[in-house]
Amino acid sequence: MSSPSEAAAPPIAKRVLVIHYSQTGQLGSVAERIVAPLRDDPAIAVHVETLRPVRPFPFPWGFIRFFDAFPETAHMKPPALQPLALTGEEDFDLVILPYQVWFLAPSQPITAFLKHPVAARLLEGKPVVTVIACRNMWHLAHEKLKGLLAAIDARLIDNVVLTDPGPTLATFFTTPAWLVWGRKRGFWGMPDAGLEPGQIARTVRFGRALRDALHQGLERGTAPLLAGLGAVNANARLLVSEKAGTRSFFLWGKLLMAAGGPGAWQRKPLLVLYVLFLLALIVTVVPVSLTLQALLRPLLRGWLTRMTAHFEWPSGSATDRSHLYDD
Repeated sequence: MSSPSEAAAPPIAKRVLVIHYSQTGQLGSVAERIVAPLRDDPAIAVHVETLRPVRPFPFPWGFIRFFDAFPETAHMKPPALQPLALTGEEDFDLVILPYQVWFLAPSQPITAFLKHPVAARLLEGKPVVTVIACRNMWHLAHEKLKGLLAAIDARLIDNVVLTDPGPTLATFFTTPAWLVWGRKRGFWGMPDAGLEPGQIARTVRFGRALRDALHQGLERGTAPLLAGLGAVNANARLLVSEKAGTRSFFLWGKLLMAAGGPGAWQRKPLLVLYVLFLLALIVTVVPVSLTLQALLRPLLRGWLTRMTAHFEWPSGSATDRSHLYDD
């Protein structure tokens, strides 16, 4: 016989799936902040599916291991995952998919999940909210992730993007220092790596908006649930650099995979050579492309406007509803 408290408990009305993989813990903090209002609602059940590669990725990575991950990442050849807790027969009303950007592509564990047969059954026809926490170059990675979602007929209804607030050139050095050696504190006058605590704290507004949208059944529609909350600010000026980097990762990745699999000793000399090439690319292509775009901005204004709108879809950068959900 049920107790009075059990009898009074409201029935579960909505079920939310959260896909979890956070190497440094930063993305996990973002996801937890967003999910908190859903957990606190007794009418919403939250299931967190934690992804565990068979061969775990360490943190800090170490120099060689870090760069050794880029060939398979760029070619979207994911590692095997340990068995998932879900079978694919479960039914969810909403899916929250936080992910990291590795080498201008979705992280390997997220790619592995989206190519897993269980994901194809779980996400088919389901509304998906993606959440990105990264350095600042995420645009082409998100295009790849959209392709993975489309391949399993999932519905992308929102995208949240949080980026490192540091200057672009500085983050080329501070982010790898954090990932490779675990050094998050800034050096040589550069800022700390990663998101600021305030950025993470303010993401609770997205969880509150999702909670309200679920109660109204808005996830069944086609309109974004997070419009008007400043979910994403695209920087189309970085696209030239992203395209150059993506092509570089793809071509060199093909060469490295031909030399051997992940961890093969034959890769190491090529990886060192590639790092030198990458440094040259960073100090030449990135500043040159940004300078040229600044000079040609009047001619590029229409293109930049179109690209910004494309990458800010579907949630957008408007903030007209933020006052409803901010503290």
